[in-house]
Amino acid sequence: MSNEHFNLIARFYDEAAQFTLDESLLRALELPADGLLLDAGGGTGRVAAALRGHVAGVVVADVSSGMMKYARAKNLACVYAPVEMLPFASVTFARVFMLDAFHHVHSQEWTASELFRVLAPGGVLLVVEPDIHKFAVKLIALGEKLLLMRSRFLDGAQIAALFSAAGGEVQVEYRQANVWVKVKKR
Repeated sequence: MSNEHFNLIARFYDEAAQFTLDESLLRALELPADGLLLDAGGGTGRVAAALRGHVAGVVVADVSSGMMKYARAKNLACVYAPVEMLPFASVTFARVFMLDAFHHVHSQEWTASELFRVLAPGGVLLVVEPDIHKFAVKLIALGEKLLLMRSRFLDGAQIAALFSAAGGEVQVEYRQANVWVKVKKR
């Protein structure tokens, strides 16, 4: 991810991008669950903090030191790492979640490979991304390009193909302005 942009907005991020945990997310991630959850590209830990009561533990991985400062303040386990090169052993996490961050990574192919690698057999991985088919999201994509954020938005089928190639059982669902790509590891 382009961490300079995120370092600048870190102190405002939780308020600007408020997160409310709802039942549909818990169902999609099949929570509660034993084991650890990785919040990949988790920034300030706003999602990880909401999910920590539903798993044995959560870990936030991100490359923005500014964002991680706020995640640590929430008493979350944090790892400064790009999601394309996660410093975890294979099959470490029962659940992996990535919200609104997949379009920011340097390599979506490597990211998909790494997220799938650290997912335990029987585990669930969920990527939630803005739906690039929506006009408002196209405007956001344009804005991020103008801000030199190197964002690259994929549609649900393109994201799903990355995880199918790794051997995942993939479901794609469009919900309002987002696409949810759920991956189960056999």
